[in-house]
Amino acid sequence: MKRFIQLKLKILAKAILAKYKPEIIGITGSVGKTGAKEAVYAVLSPAFNARKSVKNYNNEIGVPLTVIGEEAKGKSVFGWAGVFLKAIKLILFKDERYPKILIMEMGVDRPGDMKYLLSIVRPKTGIMTRIGESHLEFFDSVEEIRKEKELLVKNLPESGFAILNYHDKRIRGVSGIKAKKITYSLDDKSDVQARNVNAASLAGADFELFYNGTTVSARLPNAVGQPAVEAALAGAAAGVVYGISLEEIAKALNAYKPPKGRMNLIAGVKNTLIIDDTYNSSPESCVSALETVGKISLPDGKRKFAVLGDMLELGGFTEEGHRLVGKKVVESGVNKLIAVGEKSRDIVRGAEEAGMKQDNIFHFPNADDARIFVQERIKEGDLILIKGSQGMRMEKIVKEIMAEPLRAEELLVRQGEEWMK
Repeated sequence: MKRFIQLKLKILAKAILAKYKPEIIGITGSVGKTGAKEAVYAVLSPAFNARKSVKNYNNEIGVPLTVIGEEAKGKSVFGWAGVFLKAIKLILFKDERYPKILIMEMGVDRPGDMKYLLSIVRPKTGIMTRIGESHLEFFDSVEEIRKEKELLVKNLPESGFAILNYHDKRIRGVSGIKAKKITYSLDDKSDVQARNVNAASLAGADFELFYNGTTVSARLPNAVGQPAVEAALAGAAAGVVYGISLEEIAKALNAYKPPKGRMNLIAGVKNTLIIDDTYNSSPESCVSALETVGKISLPDGKRKFAVLGDMLELGGFTEEGHRLVGKKVVESGVNKLIAVGEKSRDIVRGAEEAGMKQDNIFHFPNADDARIFVQERIKEGDLILIKGSQGMRMEKIVKEIMAEPLRAEELLVRQGEEWMK
């Protein structure tokens, strides 16, 4: 069934693209894809008829669904028949409302994934965010991951643009790109820059956006942390490519909101504040989140909690990656560590080796067992970072301690029926 759907979607998506010829912006990376996608959409959508991929639609099923403009239908035969019918109608009858620009994540889990996606879509603009240790379970090394992901920008046309995160040495070192390059980062050697960044305020992230001799003030009132600023820079670089002024880019970014489960600020019970970063996790993204927590100032007597779940698909880097995170917990000034899952025992070991007292460390086998404990331990004014890989369902803990649990479907990841079974 899945193979049939996959093949059918590929054929239909290619036919739709051949008819409408939208410009495609493809986004890849180990972390930061969804944030970059949201920022690119925020910048381009006021000026262009654009569509972004929904949820985590970044694979052999999700990419063609984005082309069609539909969502997955699970095991519903009639649902998939409706998707195919819509695609056929798009092919047979001209839809004047079809997007001029498609913005889509292009994920890589295994060798050959990017090649397959490029057999469906041919982006004119490619964005590479960051390369990390995610998916090492299926690759021999981080270098192999980079080689797979860089196929996106290496296959861009000469008339296209490769938007590269200059901060990542692996990405800025990619060679063999025929398209024009534009780099972004907080580094003054990149093309699109963020200067004078304050990303550790609970009131939002502020920075100066710089490009080609021009500087404008920019603010992300709904975001916290450097990853949000990097996402905004990716969006700004896309805006530059499409001829949007820095002033309009900064205005558009003011409405940018991080995707669900990505460093979202959510009010907690007992007048606490949650940093919900539960969408997924890797050593690199977890260290980044902890660095942000470390820079946030709290009133005297208020505490910082790190509720961290297993990081999956790390292969041979599993133990070392978790220990590195444990060390960063201590370096970031976290007062209480609550680890969730079997692999997270190495987070505990890393924290203990870095000098954290055992009285401040707690371990639970799963999110269900941890959530009541977290709720009982937190006090007014505390800050709680919650993060873990998708399979750990750490959003259950957020739902337990958020001030408005009836808004869970609106604010949290994985609240659909397929996750509630």
